Amino acid sequence: MALSITWIGHSTFLIVTPRGKRILTDPFFGAASPEFSKPETVLPLDAILVTHGHVDHINDLIATARASGAPIVCIWDMGLWLGAKGVKNVKDMGVGGTQEVAGLRVTMVPAVHSSGFLEDERVLYMGTAAGYIIREEGMPTIYFAGDTTLFSDMKLIRDLYQPEIAFLPIGDHYTMGPDLAALAAQWTGVRQVVPMHWGTFPLLTGTPAALREHLAGTDIEVLELQPGQTAE
Repeated sequence: MALSITWIGHSTFLIVTPRGKRILTDPFFGAASPEFSKPETVLPLDAILVTHGHVDHINDLIATARASGAPIVCIWDMGLWLGAKGVKNVKDMGVGGTQEVAGLRVTMVPAVHSSGFLEDERVLYMGTAAGYIIREEGMPTIYFAGDTTLFSDMKLIRDLYQPEIAFLPIGDHYTMGPDLAALAAQWTGVRQVVPMHWGTFPLLTGTPAALREHLAGTDIEVLELQPGQTAE
């Protein structure tokens, strides 16, 4: 079985590993294609990975968790909030840590971004933003960067984990744009980039075409998907 990647929209992906494990990232169905308009459309799930607490990444997290019963991997602070909401099966962790979830090795790595959620007209602190390294035997190592800009420790991520596929934000304004994402792809040493966090809102002006231009002359492939599209 091949690695399968479906872009639900924005930073929400359904990743199906060669061993059939179904991973959902940053549940937000507000930018989804019609066939993936609610949590039930992505079931069953073996794990939910959350990078940070902004509304365009966790708006549908609680509903998805309750519909699926899948373990939620997140930063410790967010885990407290989820527990207070009555959500079960929270697998909180901290940056630098590794845990096994559904037979996968999941490592939390740094991201340079903020993380807060507006609730009852108050901004709740959701802990530091993060990214993930996802590993399974027989599968290319995945670096899911979350929302971030370029930072020099991406070279350390390359040295420590040797990722082969990177999911990188390219929209600009709130994250890095295509120019810095191209450098991130080179610094992490990956052979393929899956662009995310682009095209959802007018402010997100970065495009996969611009990313390809900045990667011209390298061997790095850009895997451009449309919402609802699957690639293997």
